[in-house]
Order: sequence, then structure tokens, then C-alpha cells
Amino acid sequence: MKDCSLWLAGSPKREHASWGARKIRERLLRRFSGIPIPAKSTIHAVLDRYGLVQRRGRTRRRAQGTALSLGQQPNELWCTDYKGEFLLGNRQYCYPLTVTDHASRYLLCCEALSSTKENYAFTIFERLFQERGLPANIRSDNGVPFASAHALFNLSKLAVWWLRLGIGIERIKPGHPQQNGRHERMHLTLKKEATKPASGNFLQQQARFDDFMELFNRERPHEALDMKCPAEVYQPSTRSYQGLPDVDYPFHDQTIVVTRCGRICLGNKKINFSQVFAGQAVGIKEVHDDIWLVSFMDYDLGYFDLETRVLEPLANPFGPKVLPM
Repeated sequence: MKDCSLWLAGSPKREHASWGARKIRERLLRRFSGIPIPAKSTIHAVLDRYGLVQRRGRTRRRAQGTALSLGQQPNELWCTDYKGEFLLGNRQYCYPLTVTDHASRYLLCCEALSSTKENYAFTIFERLFQERGLPANIRSDNGVPFASAHALFNLSKLAVWWLRLGIGIERIKPGHPQQNGRHERMHLTLKKEATKPASGNFLQQQARFDDFMELFNRERPHEALDMKCPAEVYQPSTRSYQGLPDVDYPFHDQTIVVTRCGRICLGNKKINFSQVFAGQAVGIKEVHDDIWLVSFMDYDLGYFDLETRVLEPLANPFGPKVLPM
């Protein structure tokens, strides 16, 4: 496949600029008999990777790979994580979900949960968005429920929901917790002051977390804030939460809602896509003979053809912010 990619990047596309994936695949079949030849959508993706595909219509904004944001003003960046689980007095494990504002160090949330299941996180973040508004970005590690190891671009349903709300997603590099250092330092204080010894049950532990939040935000001066308390610096976001905004694709041929099993249905054809997009509307556009581009909001995700009906992903449109597990 590597040899094919190099050959595609050179000849014949550069010699015959008008040739599409179908013609090139036919030439591959003739030249490399006896070995498996990539599908048309794969060939088109390779050509696109080497800048050999001319896109029609407007140039869509593609996310660029950037370093983690600085988050210098309140609500420019929220940081989230689960503090390490610990055993309560009733022998149940507690998984505290925490969220802080990066600039002000304000502890927005510390919720005693019984697991890291995605539906619990949805509930907590929706309540937080209703109370505090929407941040510009959210930074997390690569664990569940913030990322999915085997999903398209390692996205999770939670991350896709954040994207729909216009929130940028940031991922720290695996094995580099220092990239979320401020949040981790808060966890050390939380562990020392609110979990040792652990409470007898979830209600009692949540009461301790609530007391800790009040102390941390309103009474504990912070050196990095010129000895101000986080509550003196933080203010709610001006971006109010109004539920999911509508999304449309006026520059695409069709808008299709992804099925519960993660497929795109085009006529009687079912294309395997990604279950994390279940229920989400995506735009599809035929960019060449029988080769279709799939987009989500402003992100171009990949190509498929109706022969193989499998998505061939483009280069990660979320750059280094969404990293492999």
C-alpha cells in the first residue's frame, strides 16, 4: 500500500491531471496484477492527502493543528478530569468528576459519581452549561468518556456533543498529565482535604466536596491570582446554553442523519461510519464519480464509495488536540 501511495502521488495523476480515482484504479489493476488494489475512496483519499484533488465550491474551514490553548481569560478554557477513584465507607467506589476554569482556577464542579459512564457526564455538563454558560474550549485526557479509543478520530459521543455546541476540544498528550497541570494540582489539594478519610456514602462525600468547593473558590487565596480567591476573578460565560443549534449543509448534496448503529444510508446503500455520531446530521457531497465526501459541521471527515461502503478517513481534522489512545 505504501508503494501504491508513492506511485499515486507521482504518476499517473501528475501526468494526467484529469484522471480520477476510477481510472487510476483501473490502471493499478492492470499494472499490479495479483495484489489487492485499494478501493476508489481510498485512492481518492491518497490523492487528496498529496494535494492532487481540486475541491469544488467554497473552501471549507479546516481545523489546524495547534498547541494547547493558553486560556488566559475566564471561560476561554475549562479543564476536566476524573480524580482517581477511591473506596467509600459503604464499600462503593467514588469517581469524582471535576471541572475547573483554567484562567481563574475556579472549581466549577466536583461531583461524586459511581462510575465514569458517559450518560452521567452528559447530565453533569448540561447542568454546568445551564448554570455557567459555554466555554470556548474544554481540555481533558484521552480516557472515557472524553475520548473513545476505537472511534473515528478517537472522538466520543460527549466530544461530538461539545463540538455541536461550538466548543473546541483539546486533548493532552497521553502520559503527559503536566499539560493539565493546574487541574492536577487542584486534585492534590482535593485529595488531601476532602477524601482522607473517605466518607461513609455518596451523600456524605458530596457534602464534603461542596464544602471544599466553597473553601477553594471563596476563602482560599491563590498566589498566581495575586492572593485573590478564584471567585473574585471568575465570571459566568456570556455564551448561554440554548440546547443544540441547528446544523445544515447548503454546499452539500444531501444532509443525512447517522443511524443508531453508526451508518449513513444513501438510497438502499448503508455506509459504515461511526457510532459516536449516531443521531447527528452530516453533509455528503459527490466530489467525483461515485466518490462522496462526508462532513460534520465545518470538518471534512473522509470519503466513501458505494462499492466498498466504508469510510476512508482524511487526515485528523482536529489536529494534535485529539490524539490516539
